[in-house]
Amino acid sequence: MIDTVSVGEVAEAMYKMVAEVQGQKKLKPIDLTKAMLEIYEHRADKTTCKAAIRELVDSGRCVYTYFGGSFIEIPHKEGAAND
Repeated sequence: MIDTVSVGEVAEAMYKMVAEVQGQKKLKPIDLTKAMLEIYEHRADKTTCKAAIRELVDSGRCVYTYFGGSFIEIPHKEGAAND
């Protein structure tokens, strides 16, 4: 039996990866999936990665952006936004 990784754990790793490159590079969903498959080797699969991306987007921690392709990013704060 192969020890699998949870969707939440993969989502957290993806969030950290997106946060680290925010403003420097845009990551596509496939970039995140490939990175997680490499990090977790046989413990994660594409279905787990897809569910992790959905969890991040549904929770509002990340958003899809489109600029010549789809990217996953942390939501931007507007300059005039009141906190």
